[in-house]
Amino acid sequence: MSRSLAATLIDDAPSMTLAELARACRAREEQVQVWVVEGVLQPTGGAPQDWRFSGAALRRARLAISLSRDLEVNTPGIALALDLMEQIDALNAQLRRATVRG
Repeated sequence: MSRSLAATLIDDAPSMTLAELARACRAREEQVQVWVVEGVLQPTGGAPQDWRFSGAALRRARLAISLSRDLEVNTPGIALALDLMEQIDALNAQLRRATVRG
């Protein structure tokens, strides 16, 4: 019996448009725009038609969808939760590095 594994590599270089990001995370473009205004996502480019999002933004957007739909967290709460989750990840990575050296 053969099993195959499918994986998607996500590049952190800004490459997705607003429409592509919204489609990839199954959100409305208007919701993504609100997330940008509230600081959940930080695209490159000045105007929505010029925005480009990275793979990291896609990961954040997917987490934002989960927090919004599953836990009914509002947009400012999503921004705070995602920032805290990133800080926890950074601290855990720092702890792992310190443990390896020590």
